Amino acid sequence: MTTFLQKLVGFLRDELAIPADSIELAMRHHPVDTPHLLPMVLWNYGLVTLEQLDLIFDWLERVA
Repeated sequence: MTTFLQKLVGFLRDELAIPADSIELAMRHHPVDTPHLLPMVLWNYGLVTLEQLDLIFDWLERVA
């Protein structure tokens, strides 16, 4: 797992309280080399709300 992906997963888990099972499910359905797609996969599967998706995008802007 890349450092960026580790930071993203940490944010999802620690700041947004996304369950580890949900993150693992989404990670099984997208390539690991494209971590920026993970938020959309989570939203597509209904594992995050639009509000959470906005927070994720805000975080991505700050980190990138």
